[in-house]
Amino acid sequence: MSADGPSADGPVKPASGDGMPRAVTHAERADEAARELRAGLGEAALELVVVFCAPSYDRDALADALAREFGMVPVIGCTTAGEIGPGGYTTNALVAVGFPSEDFCIVTALVDHVDRFEIADSTAIARSLLSRRDRAMASRPVPLGEDARSFAMLLIDGLSMSEETVVSALHNALIDIPLFGASAGDDLHFERTFVLHEGAFHPNAAVVALFTTNRPFTVFRTQHFVSSDRKMVVTGADPQHRIVHEINAEPAGREYARLVGLEGEPLTPMIFAAHPVVVRVGGQYHVRSIQKVNDDESLTFFCAIDEGIVLTVAEGVDPVSNFDGLIAGIEEEVGAPDLILGCDCILRRLEMEQRQLNAVMSERLARNRVVGFCAYGEQVNGMHVNQTFTGVAIGGR
Repeated sequence: MSADGPSADGPVKPASGDGMPRAVTHAERADEAARELRAGLGEAALELVVVFCAPSYDRDALADALAREFGMVPVIGCTTAGEIGPGGYTTNALVAVGFPSEDFCIVTALVDHVDRFEIADSTAIARSLLSRRDRAMASRPVPLGEDARSFAMLLIDGLSMSEETVVSALHNALIDIPLFGASAGDDLHFERTFVLHEGAFHPNAAVVALFTTNRPFTVFRTQHFVSSDRKMVVTGADPQHRIVHEINAEPAGREYARLVGLEGEPLTPMIFAAHPVVVRVGGQYHVRSIQKVNDDESLTFFCAIDEGIVLTVAEGVDPVSNFDGLIAGIEEEVGAPDLILGCDCILRRLEMEQRQLNAVMSERLARNRVVGFCAYGEQVNGMHVNQTFTGVAIGGR
């Protein structure tokens, strides 16, 4: 057990006093889980609670129980493909982080019907959030001060195929406010995912939260893949459904398997986790992960895809060293973090399991006060990406 919290399967416990409130419970009943979570977050007055819940919970019962336990404190969150609690990676859990009213001013918005989201919608959402932030800041009994800055978080239906449009438009509308987020999951069932806002779980929706704080913070992203010299051209695709039918004029699944040296092997999530592809955008390589192979040998992706795109097979570097480098950079910017609210791609976690690095990475996550979830995709500023760890690191007062 680390000094920062319980082991992944231990009971709920308040986070240590020198960090921000964090808690985890494995109670199966919604009312008991909500009660344990409330107790675990301690007595500090909270501006907002963010929860990440395993899809095994009864959503309606959980939403009602959280609303009862937290009363006037807003609760937002989403369903997951795995959770990150105070002790690191965990499953079948409910995880929460509390944001103290003393240090934060937070406003939120629900975006319904994200499959019909239009770029113009982002302007109205951003204006509303900024206006409400300014009013809330002006009415605070104790001002946050002139040094207070804002960042935004997006939680979005991970099966809506709308992330690119939503995150790009919101980032442009929020102008100089850094944004991070992730796509809700459902434990790799790929059936339905949900976001939580104002006492209800919503499908085909997103939650945007605008945080303002006088604490130091930095929004980050990292990936542990570099490009190789093995390239492929998408020669047949259905962009609307993120399906690639042909690569290099061959059936997509068969050609992908050949290029990664696994010709004739059954293509599984573990293989996709170990052998992602990357695309070059704006001088940087971004991962475009494969969700599944279909019966006709086509490939469904987690990210936008189109004919003519050149994909490059990626090669992994040591993920633990990569994480250590990320933390070193964070500490240079904000000092030792009181909280890292992190969004970790489910394919990264599958790779950790495959390489037997789960325990090592869990220890790193716990030591650095990471709380979050495993996602179907990640967002940072205007980009929707895969196989990436993104989030916000918040320093002490």
